[in-house]
Amino acid sequence: MDTIFFILSKAVQFCIEPLNWIIVFVCLGLLFLGLRKPHLCKHFLVFALLDLLIVGWLPASELLLRPLEDAVPKTYIEKLSPDDFGGIIILGGAIEGGNIATERGEISIYSSAERVTKAFELIRKYPDLPFIFSGFSGRITPKGVSEAEAFKQLIKEQGLADRPGYYENQSRNTYENVLFMKPMIAEIGQGKAGKPWLLITSASHMYRSTLIFHQQGIEVLAVPVDYQTARSPQWTAFDLVDGAQNWNKLTHEYIGLFAYWVTGKI
Repeated sequence: MDTIFFILSKAVQFCIEPLNWIIVFVCLGLLFLGLRKPHLCKHFLVFALLDLLIVGWLPASELLLRPLEDAVPKTYIEKLSPDDFGGIIILGGAIEGGNIATERGEISIYSSAERVTKAFELIRKYPDLPFIFSGFSGRITPKGVSEAEAFKQLIKEQGLADRPGYYENQSRNTYENVLFMKPMIAEIGQGKAGKPWLLITSASHMYRSTLIFHQQGIEVLAVPVDYQTARSPQWTAFDLVDGAQNWNKLTHEYIGLFAYWVTGKI
């Protein structure tokens, strides 16, 4: 059932992302052009152009993305003592394992690289705190090394292999992240029972993540990274690449929130 849920969520996200609809509108325009119905062809080409403008005009996505990024207050950990934490949790989603790591011999990091850099920062800052990296692959047909294995390699390259690290190597989505980490957290945190764990993930992903952790009875302190929006919109900004990334994050999170709410996961 979880596999069906995972595949269905990917399919729904693909279907509703605005950038993907451009292909649909252009294909329909060409179809009606072939059927010698130029008025319908023009309509769908106009729809494609409007879609392109909406995707590229950054305020359109930023106005929807900012509430997600601000939904969970940021924890200012410098004001707290290391004894206040149970450990550090790093959620996958920023690392490319797969065939690239296997065939090239190097680990690639996505645009959410701050998840990794912030993890290195905190692991160095709190050398005695245990950390858990959670993630197998977000792909329907994963290949090569997992995200957890790739992060373990990065830890070695950074000279941090002596730190108390643990790796969850099965999860494909956020719910599975939490579900598979829960027994690990209980076992590792026996000496610090009841203390919250620092949670590192993208700001837009933090709201859904904390809801799932709380549903499973795990207290976390938010350490959001990878912000995509500023405090005020850039009303004249137009960038198709950044816009497409923002809409991808938007659809991914809102679909995830709705699906997890319907299935009782949050």
